[in-house]
Amino acid sequence: MVGTVRPTDAIDTVATTPDQVKQCCAAVYASDWVQLLLGDSFHPGGLALTERLGTLLKLGPEDHVLDVACGRGASAIHLARTFGCRVTGVDYSPENIERGREAARDSGLGDQVVFLHGDAEHLDLPSAAFDALICECALCTFPDKQSAVSEFRRVLRPGGRAGVSDVTRDGPLPPELDTLLARVACIADALPVQDYAALLEEADIGQASVEPHDMVVQEIVQRIRAGLLGAQILAGLGHLPPAMAGVDLRQAIELANLVAAAAHDGRLGYALITACDNDAV
Repeated sequence: MVGTVRPTDAIDTVATTPDQVKQCCAAVYASDWVQLLLGDSFHPGGLALTERLGTLLKLGPEDHVLDVACGRGASAIHLARTFGCRVTGVDYSPENIERGREAARDSGLGDQVVFLHGDAEHLDLPSAAFDALICECALCTFPDKQSAVSEFRRVLRPGGRAGVSDVTRDGPLPPELDTLLARVACIADALPVQDYAALLEEADIGQASVEPHDMVVQEIVQRIRAGLLGAQILAGLGHLPPAMAGVDLRQAIELANLVAAAAHDGRLGYALITACDNDAV
């Protein structure tokens, strides 16, 4: 049932296989405490960067768009409303898919936006079915990134466009950021921006273009730190929001502080990477 996932159960379990890592990520991002900290959009830059990605991909009413790792559907619904396109969202979490379907119905876009349960590395979708594809702040969490990007290429039509937004890394990070929690938070396995571009190009999606948005990492981390510190104060007063029951606030605050320092030093950033064949973008 939606809302019953305890993220600490997933984080406290040692993830030793790719499937366990995926399950851990799905459990955390299906939890209500993540929405409490991040709002409706679970990635840096929020819906403003989602819309920017749609603009770069030149989305329009004739397009069928795939949203890989769609979460609870905020981006898919926003793209459909803004550009008039049809959108199919895929996510590893059944809870997120249920929430996405509810949101699409509530927005009056239930016929335009569809949500399906699936694995980005093994998409149960027909080949050459989509005009464009987006994947926001999720590729860095996939255990097998090459398989995922190969699937991106397979489901895109000839001339299809792909847009990835993700946390980027410039240089080494402290060992404290090489943990399962840091991986789930899109940090531990973040790539240099040129590596994301190379993944898209090596999958034959097309020439990649990069648009940096490094400041959004600092902005979202500041919001998360404020939310965690507020929750810590409420916990001390005995009024912790139910959605955050069981969350290790000390560990989460330490991680947020490390990420803030890395972003301030320029070791962590954020970028939109788009690619297509036939110079469609």
